[in-house]
Amino acid sequence: REFPGCGNIVTFSQFLFIAVEGFIFEANFGRKSPAIPIRYYFIMVAMFFTVSVVNNYALNLNISMPLHMIFRSGSLIASMALGIIILKKRYSVAKYTSIALVSLGIFTCTFMSAKQVASDSSLNEEDGLQVFLWWLLGIGALTFALLMSARMGIFQETLYKRFGKHSKEALFYNHALPLPGFLLLAPNIYHHAVLFNQSELFQVPGIGLTLPIMWFYLFMNVITQYPC
Repeated sequence: REFPGCGNIVTFSQFLFIAVEGFIFEANFGRKSPAIPIRYYFIMVAMFFTVSVVNNYALNLNISMPLHMIFRSGSLIASMALGIIILKKRYSVAKYTSIALVSLGIFTCTFMSAKQVASDSSLNEEDGLQVFLWWLLGIGALTFALLMSARMGIFQETLYKRFGKHSKEALFYNHALPLPGFLLLAPNIYHHAVLFNQSELFQVPGIGLTLPIMWFYLFMNVITQYPC
């Protein structure tokens, strides 16, 4: 709550950690050539970086964290829709029913969030309209990121069919290649690094190390979010 726009520094830290780990253990310090041509990774990385940045930026558009998390659970819906359109897939009635129920849940949560935004911004009509329009833009950003993420999954699936499955290699390149792109977000990342330094001090249990608590939270987030 104190740092609602800190998504960029969190994402950068996750990307950096996974890139360093992959450079050591997967790429063997750059001595191992990729099994999939690197030009395909650049396409995948463009999608992946866009999804990450748009999802983070949505938090600055009056999107609450619970709605953000619930909305992102709609990846199954987006994947099924694009699978039908692009790959001409067909699914069982049970899967269609499951997706319909998930869609109903997301719609209900989004509708209730809209009512909450309207009630919170009811001080005057002009401000209320502006807040609501920003919220609509946030919903649009989440929808775009959801569809882009599903399209990236389909692209990755076609690559695996053609070149074989190399998930660890893809994980490394998907996180290492976008790192220069974070230079565009450097002012925001630096700003939140300064704010993190100003957070209350915390003593890490067991080792006695004292550091600002937000850095401890960031470290734990990076470690726990690492895809095994």
